[in-house]
Amino acid sequence: MKYLSSIGVVLIIWGIVDFGASYAGIDVYYDWFGVDVGGLYPFTHWIAGGIGVAMTYLGSQQNEE
Repeated sequence: MKYLSSIGVVLIIWGIVDFGASYAGIDVYYDWFGVDVGGLYPFTHWIAGGIGVAMTYLGSQQNEE
């Protein structure tokens, strides 16, 4: 599925943006959206990136079939 891979790439990019912003001292989720992620804050970029990689992989596997 092309859409699954595309969404995965967007999530990977979001993870990179989140990592860069957190490195600069900006809490993307709270400062931009008002969402408090609590104890997950140090891991949100890994979560977004990991889900994005999984979705991209699954989307590319479905395209090969």
